[in-house]
Amino acid sequence: MDAIEFVVNYENYLNEIEQVVKPEYAPVIERLRAHDPHDLVRPESWFHAERDARGFVWTIFLREIKK
Repeated sequence: MDAIEFVVNYENYLNEIEQVVKPEYAPVIERLRAHDPHDLVRPESWFHAERDARGFVWTIFLREIKK
């Protein structure tokens, strides 16, 4: 998966996270939605599989929770 595919799927990954976490984390999801996914990856970025891209978004989510 290249960077463009990641950018296109970013909102879907956030939707998936939103469906499985507690409602109290909704503000974190909204903050992540405010991020431009173009700023999260470089144009030459590459994910070996879609699960890696999902894991990347989960990692960002978990870091935001810890803040």
